[in-house]
Amino acid sequence: MRLRAFAKINLGLKIIGKRPDGYHQIRTLYQTIALHDRLSISLGGPPSAIRVECDDPRVPPGPANLVYRACELWSRARRFRGAIHVRLEKKIPMGSGLGGASADAAAALLGLERLTGNHLNLESRLRLGAQLGSDVPMFFWGGRVLGCGRGEEVYPLWDLPARRCLVVFPGFSVSTAWAYREAGRGAPSLQLTEMGKNPRIRRFGAWSHFPLSEWGPAENDFERVVFARWPELAQLKRRLIRAGAESASLTGSGSAVFALRQPTDSAHQIHRAPSFVPAGWQTFPTRTLTRAEYERLLFA
Repeated sequence: MRLRAFAKINLGLKIIGKRPDGYHQIRTLYQTIALHDRLSISLGGPPSAIRVECDDPRVPPGPANLVYRACELWSRARRFRGAIHVRLEKKIPMGSGLGGASADAAAALLGLERLTGNHLNLESRLRLGAQLGSDVPMFFWGGRVLGCGRGEEVYPLWDLPARRCLVVFPGFSVSTAWAYREAGRGAPSLQLTEMGKNPRIRRFGAWSHFPLSEWGPAENDFERVVFARWPELAQLKRRLIRAGAESASLTGSGSAVFALRQPTDSAHQIHRAPSFVPAGWQTFPTRTLTRAEYERLLFA
């Protein structure tokens, strides 16, 4: 079975406070885009064997790989004793904040379910995804998704009209742990009583943090610390906005920056690589994906 694992951008990210478990409580708007990795999943071989191969030698093949761990957790949850072989073709840059590893893991889980006919229910799938990573569950939905908690508590939102998207990756990564530590300084400590499931959406004003009926502006709390350390990223964002981007922002904790434009707007060629992008930085002209497109294109 062949699948596409689509990247995501964050249309906004707010750090609400520090949780008792050491994680940070956040609110974010995820949006899937057409940039994607490819997975090929096959069954057969020694019982219970899991093998993950990748065309990028920097991707670890064993338990350190999120796809490997996804296959392992799914096999245990479904009591699957067969062998699994996954071939991964990387296009989403690693360490960019585009969710490549999480997208790959989610695609592997969905692919295994369809290939074997052995399905988890939605609650179990979301719980398993959250064990793998905070943004894995959003890839079970695609489109535009509100993320709460650590980002793993997800609520699908209505889609906005399509936009062209330019992603710029500078070639270096930002440590997520460092970014949370620095951006979260001074954030209030949250008590367990404040972290109930249903009340917290309204209590923390999740709906008021971001514009829900338009694309921007995208406000990301990580920009303060990331841009201070890498001012060239802040300069890139300013230039993208001056060039006519409807919205531009760091995605996740970085290091990639994205810009959005209306698909019919030809006055500014934001969807192409602008001349002011530094030499050696990678540019990915792409577009936003609705939930229906995501579901249709996921299985290649």
